[in-house]
Amino acid sequence: MRNKKANLLQKIFYILYQPYKWLFFLPFLILSTCFFVFTGVIIILLSNDRIANRTTGVWWSRINSYLIPMFVTVIGRENVQKNQSFVIVANHQSNLDIFLLFGWLGIDVKWVIKKELRRVPVFGYAAEKGGNILIDRSNPKSAYRSLERAREKIQGGTSIVILPEGTRSPSGEMGSFKRGPFQMAIDLNLPMLPVTIANTKYILPAGTLNLFPGRAIMKIHQPVDPSQYGADSIEEFRDHVKAVIQGGLDTYQKKE
Repeated sequence: MRNKKANLLQKIFYILYQPYKWLFFLPFLILSTCFFVFTGVIIILLSNDRIANRTTGVWWSRINSYLIPMFVTVIGRENVQKNQSFVIVANHQSNLDIFLLFGWLGIDVKWVIKKELRRVPVFGYAAEKGGNILIDRSNPKSAYRSLERAREKIQGGTSIVILPEGTRSPSGEMGSFKRGPFQMAIDLNLPMLPVTIANTKYILPAGTLNLFPGRAIMKIHQPVDPSQYGADSIEEFRDHVKAVIQGGLDTYQKKE
């Protein structure tokens, strides 16, 4: 009986939330994205991309998260050492994962994103000028050259974020991890920082606009030293990091 009442209340809240979502939040998201992208471009032109990322990127993420509202709990922030660069990998449940990583990691990050986004007006320009790595996933040689250019970006506490699944998981369960991020960590001899993102799939499921308030958890795990692994043990490196992220999901993901 209690479960039926809870489900009924959930449905009522969901119905009442829809006018807010369509009439306020989504229009505000579009307008705020345009505003912060333009502002970010101006900051980049007048100063540098690091300041732009640490201001407009963080503000955009946090303001829109608060307005959903999506409440965020961060666990393990002590595992992020100041002025240390990382190759950051995380699972990918929802578009809202970007808000968590941009808004709550507390460090300057660059993103590996597909080159097609360069054609998006203003956003594509801002993404490139912001120091993000645009990669052609259909061309391995071009992709490798793009990642080589990342060497110049990842230093002095600036880190790179790669989502090794490559796309959002509709079920919330992790898909297979690609080798690229792990090869990069070994080549650059940078510690890998595993991050677990939990519960964003309940707030905005992949491939939908079924937005609903909720609490997300971001667990920052201890860095993994890539020097323990060599070119012949990338799969072992990958499987270890994936198991660490999965352990976070097993602990923090809300049970259905």
